[in-house]
Amino acid sequence: MHLKKLSLLNFKNYSEAEFHFCNHINCFTGNNGEGKTNVLDAIHYLSFCKSFFNPLDSQNILHDAPFFLIQGHYITNEKEEEIYCGLKRNQKKQFKRNKKEYQRLADHIGLFPLVMISPADSELIIEGSESRRRFIDSVIAQFDREYLESLISYNKALSQRNALLKQFGVSRSFDKNSLEIWDAQLIEYGTKGYEGRKKFITKFIPIFQKYYELISGGREQVGIKYQSHLNEGSFTSALEEALNRDRAIEYTTVGIHKDDLEFTINGYPLKKYASQGQQKSFLIALKLAQFDFIKNIKKVTPILLLDDIYDKLDDLRVKQLMELVCSDNFGQLFITDTHHTRLADLFKTTLADFKVFEINNGSASELKNLAIGNSY
Repeated sequence: MHLKKLSLLNFKNYSEAEFHFCNHINCFTGNNGEGKTNVLDAIHYLSFCKSFFNPLDSQNILHDAPFFLIQGHYITNEKEEEIYCGLKRNQKKQFKRNKKEYQRLADHIGLFPLVMISPADSELIIEGSESRRRFIDSVIAQFDREYLESLISYNKALSQRNALLKQFGVSRSFDKNSLEIWDAQLIEYGTKGYEGRKKFITKFIPIFQKYYELISGGREQVGIKYQSHLNEGSFTSALEEALNRDRAIEYTTVGIHKDDLEFTINGYPLKKYASQGQQKSFLIALKLAQFDFIKNIKKVTPILLLDDIYDKLDDLRVKQLMELVCSDNFGQLFITDTHHTRLADLFKTTLADFKVFEINNGSASELKNLAIGNSY
């Protein structure tokens, strides 16, 4: 699978742009703030129906324009597919595959697998547990439709239970039978979600550790531990024990919506004891393991997006990373960097097919005749 053509209209800082990509390496160069990352975000939209950076779709429309449009033409199994994403202000987002509109965006997730590595990934380390749960869910949802459906149902039941707890607080009343209706749904869908996450993490950890060793040269030992209330017993018991606390604060305090991942380096918390380079290597290993995991399960090579690869990485780790992603195990690759000469140095020895696009204030031009490997 690869993305053949991308068309943008009124998307972020692009009034209009069209890109024709090669099957392997596609590079975007230019100064900071010119729109390199916005191209990657448009590609992310086509796989996940949303931005990697901004959850408010309307804020991705160019200035005072009335709409944005993203179109991608893919080749999958020697067949061309067209993906369309469009949004008019104050209207519902449209998402189409081969001109047929989806009734549910969830039906598209996983059909065009993608992994993005970005400096924004640092939130997985420095922010709260929500970002780490989102990471787990984004991986599993690309290959397990039943898990995604259970998660959607769980979140709906959680919202209803929280609303009921709030109502009890306002009215100073309590109806246990009403609460148990939502408890039953939380237990059913939450248990499925927990089992899905636990199974995934068990298989994921050794793949992640392998990639970290390759990037770091085996200089540190890293680990991941899955933390959940359900590790300690049944969901039913946890809800019963937390009932008085839930009523007091009018919120559901136990469940898979509180799950977390503990990251360690040499047995100590990553956030406190790792250097910036070690943290960056940790995050890249997470994403490459995600890539590997999805590829092996779906038997489709995901698209890989690398945003600002030099951020907080020394030259040795960048070199090891690029040797990895330019290998036969990886497919189509999109990279941003501020210097095309630096990218040239990276690809001198790969002999990989590539294209380089220079981005300048929301306009793009392909750089020709670069002395790097095999250009076309």
